[in-house]
Amino acid sequence: MTAVRNAPPGSDTPTPDFDIPVSLADRAYLALRDRLIMLDIPPLSPIDDDEVSARIGLGRTPVREALTRLRAERLVVSYPRRGTFATAVDISDLRHVCEVRTALEPLAARRAATVAPGTRKAELAALAERIRRLDTARMDRRELMRWDVGVHRSVYRAAGNPYLEASLTLHANLATRIHCMFIDRMNHVARHIDEHSALLHAIADGDPVRAERISLEHVLGFENAVREVL
Repeated sequence: MTAVRNAPPGSDTPTPDFDIPVSLADRAYLALRDRLIMLDIPPLSPIDDDEVSARIGLGRTPVREALTRLRAERLVVSYPRRGTFATAVDISDLRHVCEVRTALEPLAARRAATVAPGTRKAELAALAERIRRLDTARMDRRELMRWDVGVHRSVYRAAGNPYLEASLTLHANLATRIHCMFIDRMNHVARHIDEHSALLHAIADGDPVRAERISLEHVLGFENAVREVL
């Protein structure tokens, strides 16, 4: 199993291997999840089962199963006789989400540098080089955020703790929604993405102290960038 696989044609964005769907419900879930966290489905927008089924070419049962998972992850909310909607983005959540991430992101980076096998570290080093070659200053900011999401998920998987991975993925998804709400007003977005190269190299080099430090600085930097535009 590899840390990332090739992105869909026309995109170079990394796609973690654990995002490869293995069931119809997984396909529906992934099709909706990243559209929700990137705000391609705007907050408070209605989500119609039949429309989603037709768009992604799946039946209503896997779509409903996907929506159940997304409700548990606070990405959608359902009301009796009203339907299902994308949840609102509440900026007051930023402090709570970042409190969790500043505790767990450095832990994941430290663990990845310590326990990830050599093959996984080699893949992360290769991903770091892909990032280094990106012309981030010219890239669309939403595409930059897709890189951010892909790199973080790869680090979570490399940490080798499924409970840590699940918690971080949930909170990173919520943080990404907040970032996307303000990304057009944020400064130095490209620089934040460039920081991933140093983080991935620290993990690949087996340096847990450096990986932990870079991870913490990265998370705090993104939080501060959002607060600067509020």
